[in-house]
Amino acid sequence: MIRILIVDDHPVVRAGMVALLSEIEDLDVVGEAANGAEALALSPKLAPDVVLMDLRMPVMDGAEATARLRAQPNPPEVLVLTTYDTDADIVRAVESGARGYLLKDTAPTVLADAIRRAALGETVLAPPVAARLAERLRVPARVELTPRELDVLRAVARGLSNGEVGRELFIGEATVKTHLLRIFTKLEVTDRTAAVTAAYRVGLISLPRN
Repeated sequence: MIRILIVDDHPVVRAGMVALLSEIEDLDVVGEAANGAEALALSPKLAPDVVLMDLRMPVMDGAEATARLRAQPNPPEVLVLTTYDTDADIVRAVESGARGYLLKDTAPTVLADAIRRAALGETVLAPPVAARLAERLRVPARVELTPRELDVLRAVARGLSNGEVGRELFIGEATVKTHLLRIFTKLEVTDRTAAVTAAYRVGLISLPRN
């Protein structure tokens, strides 16, 4: 039997989930909570295998509750079940340690299978959620460089040394080095060549025209 704790601030939703899951032989609803704080208090006592977690609740929301549950000894797996599929909600839930993310219009058979898979430690994502996460991974976050950092980077891309960059921009060589270190941090690289390559890739600077 897979032990389940249902966390949702709407009593009617909780009652419906209990009725639905109670009809499935290998699933056992061992408790209910109206918010994340109640879930944290009940989890050590009830020892659920899977927590069905709503996201937007009073007192403590689902993302915070998920992170705290996952930090407990022998933590349960958390399967988010919500009506929200915005990027911010998805990312917060995944970063908090949720094993899966489903929407409340999920078919009962799909939900039951997702609970079983989550209990086994598998990742379970509703198709629209998986598509959003994939899109975020495909599109790199926009890197913001200051105008002066861009000047330094363009000069470096032309093959100028730190001293030559400083003379061209009327700044000291130490200042050039400081700008480069900040550029490396923002672009998540460790050297000049990688910085220029990354800058071309994300469109911060353009390839020179012949």
